[in-house]
Amino acid sequence: MASKHGKKKIVLASGVFDLLHLGHVKFLEEAKKAGGKDAELLVIIARDSTVEKNKGRKPIMPENQRRALVESLKVVDEAVLGFEDFDVDDVIKRIKPDVIALGYDQAGMEKRVQEYVNKHKLNTAVICIGKFEEDALDSSSKIRQKIIEKFIR
Repeated sequence: MASKHGKKKIVLASGVFDLLHLGHVKFLEEAKKAGGKDAELLVIIARDSTVEKNKGRKPIMPENQRRALVESLKVVDEAVLGFEDFDVDDVIKRIKPDVIALGYDQAGMEKRVQEYVNKHKLNTAVICIGKFEEDALDSSSKIRQKIIEKFIR
């Protein structure tokens, strides 16, 4: 399954990936599958400054550790830190992915990415990966809450 460039399809995924958990791994596995058999998965890790700006708090794990952990996953071909001034248009322009995989909680981003792809008539699939079956610790915020509950007793 070659891409429009005659090489492997590139699947782009992104996120914070703070307190890496099974939901993150399943998301990345599904993202890579969306590109077909020989796809390469490139993951952009949000910068600490971007997370702080968007969520009002810094991540627990610093950006270099989050990047290294994500890249160590078998399913990930490469993980890179995002741009300081994150602009999804720049990312798409530079990477030219065949597939952009977004998480169930990235609806705003999905709309913006789809508008960009349509406006520039790109042959890029934009897919949303659904939430997996409910698990007690399937989000970083649930993990943080559990830690707080355990240590406040």
